[in-house]
Amino acid sequence: MHLTLLATFSFIKFTITDLIDILLVAIILFELYYLLKGTAALRILWAIVIIYIIWKLTTVFQLVLVSQILGQVISVGVIALIIVFQPEIRKFLLYFGNNKFIKMLSGKFYKKPAVAHYKEEISAVVRACRRMSNSRTGALIVFARKTPLKDIIETGERIDAIVSRDLIENIFFKNSPLHDGALIIENHKIAAARCILPVSKDDKIPSGLGLRHRSAIGSTTLTDAIAVIVSEQTGQISFCKNGEIVQNISPIVLEQMLNEELLADN
Repeated sequence: MHLTLLATFSFIKFTITDLIDILLVAIILFELYYLLKGTAALRILWAIVIIYIIWKLTTVFQLVLVSQILGQVISVGVIALIIVFQPEIRKFLLYFGNNKFIKMLSGKFYKKPAVAHYKEEISAVVRACRRMSNSRTGALIVFARKTPLKDIIETGERIDAIVSRDLIENIFFKNSPLHDGALIIENHKIAAARCILPVSKDDKIPSGLGLRHRSAIGSTTLTDAIAVIVSEQTGQISFCKNGEIVQNISPIVLEQMLNEELLADN
């Protein structure tokens, strides 16, 4: 009996390559689960995994007919899944590409051009947020950094104007047609307003946070952008980066945080 077991396990060779393979698959599955957590797509993913496991079991136990049927379903289903999961695949690639480890590797091969200082733009945003906070005017302002926000900008109204306090306040004025959605600042200009951001569906987000805060968390999770939110209900100012939000900060603290992030890009 012992000899049989030894003979069986002697054919099993576990190398460092196998370990790397397992780790890579685990990382991809974890990131995919984190991205789809709390959505209906996660249930579909589990169903696919179960079907795949059943297909492999039918192959091992030589259930030829069932194996062929499931094989055809899976081969055709791959194309259908690409269509069904198109938004999730795009989000996953954006999220994975924005990962710090990936950006560190990419930085070894090419150096991105330096980003000019945002000192004047920061000052205009902080002064506008101070006034909008006092008047409880809701606002969502996003600073684009190295990750392009072209797709998000195209969902809104193009402006291409110099960043100024008066213009920001006019955009978010309650009766303004542009006050809903996000204002995007890119390349030292207000690129667009009334933009639609990806909304985070993370269950850990406090229920008291509204759509603006969830949109800020969603957009900064998938990109390296920075978001500033002014609550319409409370007038509180919030700062969001990497999907993490800091609430109820003063204009002075907001200016310090923006300076630390945006002036460091240079």
